[in-house]
Amino acid sequence: MKLHRESKGTITVATLLFIIIGALAIYFLEMWSLVIVLPLLVVYSLVFWFFRVPNREILEHRENVIAPVDGKVVMIKEVEEDEFIKGKAIQVSIFMSPLNVHICRYPVSGEVIYKKYHPGKYLVAWHEKSSTENERTTIAVQSLTNHKVVFRQIAGYVARRIVFYCNEGDHAKAGHEFGFIKFGSRMDVFLPLDTEITCKIGDITKGGLDVIARMKD
Repeated sequence: MKLHRESKGTITVATLLFIIIGALAIYFLEMWSLVIVLPLLVVYSLVFWFFRVPNREILEHRENVIAPVDGKVVMIKEVEEDEFIKGKAIQVSIFMSPLNVHICRYPVSGEVIYKKYHPGKYLVAWHEKSSTENERTTIAVQSLTNHKVVFRQIAGYVARRIVFYCNEGDHAKAGHEFGFIKFGSRMDVFLPLDTEITCKIGDITKGGLDVIARMKD
């Protein structure tokens, strides 16, 4: 299983803790140490599972808006996007549980024209206000269909580490990685009002593969 590059620090710490706690349990509890070691082994294995990198065949897209993350669609609504679009947009929000793959991918192809990191709170990721009050990053892409598409990584109650690798002027390719969020979190995508939304609330998405909307040329 291939692991994401962001796993190194976390897995190093998890390994040290597993060894130390396991050794202490065996030394002091002897035959009863399995009561601690076995659950600890499950948690240790979940850390590796969280940082997995699935092998996915990413296609070329022009009009399609691709799911930027694995997760569940929890919101589709018309909103005011005040940071970059400064007007009405359709917001599609996808919630990621700690068991989801947390690689963040471009939803559309085009050119990165804006990025900004915002420190903030750590409300639960499904809270509506988390989009504007939590720690987050905002990225905008001028799509191949000449639309401005904004998407936002949002830290949650557990997720407190947002990583994004893109810079203004970069070429964005729909479905390809631009960042990572450690543990439970959310991704918001803001689309033009005339966008055809092809997903619905409750849908389970696979990042880089599933089409969540289409924009007209």
